Amino acid sequence: MMFERIAPEQHDTLDGVPEPAENPFLFGHETAAAMLAAAYRARKLPHALLLAGPQGIGKATLAFHLAYHLLKNPEPSQAPETLSSPDPASPLYRQVAMGAHPGVLHLTRPLNEKTKAFKTVLTVDEIRKVNRFLSMTSHDGSYRVVIVDPADDMNTNAANALLKNLEEPPAKTLFILITHSPGGLLPTIRSRCQMVRLSPLDAGTLLQALGRADTPLPDSAEARAALAERAGGSARNAIVLTQYGGLEIAEAVDGLLAAPHLDVAAAHKLAEVVAARDQAMRFDIFNRHALDLLADAASAAALNSDVVLANRFSEAWQEARASINEAEIYNLDKKQHVLNMIMRLNAAMRM
Repeated sequence: MMFERIAPEQHDTLDGVPEPAENPFLFGHETAAAMLAAAYRARKLPHALLLAGPQGIGKATLAFHLAYHLLKNPEPSQAPETLSSPDPASPLYRQVAMGAHPGVLHLTRPLNEKTKAFKTVLTVDEIRKVNRFLSMTSHDGSYRVVIVDPADDMNTNAANALLKNLEEPPAKTLFILITHSPGGLLPTIRSRCQMVRLSPLDAGTLLQALGRADTPLPDSAEARAALAERAGGSARNAIVLTQYGGLEIAEAVDGLLAAPHLDVAAAHKLAEVVAARDQAMRFDIFNRHALDLLADAASAAALNSDVVLANRFSEAWQEARASINEAEIYNLDKKQHVLNMIMRLNAAMRM
């Protein structure tokens, strides 16, 4: 799908792929969308929603579609029974997509003006924009929508600042928090939101979404099924796997861990590829795959009622996540980080 990018680029922008704010297509999640549309018509929309589910399945796109629906239909009783699909030809669509609509505030990781790189967390300064945003009267009496994307990226100060806004929200204000890991949010934030759990896309819907994004797909049905399985129902994962060498990186990591003994030479070769200059996406893919391996291992151990092993994998995940944050914040040597992560994975998986 050829498109004119009008939305501001984010820390996780993919070339040629629309940002959620400018994506007129929502794949899957029909039940959740219908529930939200019905709640709005009945004037029972909660003041805060927590859209939870794996990364890249359309949570943020659903959030922007809901915001568009509320702004296009300011009178709930006259709103359609299904969410209004954004019309790319409309001024409302362009305003929301460009981040210029006075009724929508999108909070995500900000750009570091000194380094020209995106910060690794969603800062308290960003959350403080909520007070200024809510102090302004809606120009037509319609909803004001705050989208926090993702809420997982908030540091402690930002989370506490947001909590104050959630405790006493003004009328006709909707907070939409996007989360990949709701368990990592403050319990007090979760308790003030209505959680809407979104499931990974099924294989058919995932391939449909990839086709709309003009993502090259494997020729054989077997290979397409394998891609859908490895992507875990995430359109973003599938795009990264097919267009950024994600499949090769994941297979290389899995191969290292499956071998009877760690192949040090192969580990160094992988580290050189992943940590090469101007390969930020590959570095990110490697880190995400490492975290996913530990998270999946923890889940499997928990399902087997092995609490001790589940806790060990969870601790390894926390340590790995901290290491990734330190590498990003302090601009540490990427190759050494990858080698250390491989060693950490190797030790964890052989527990």
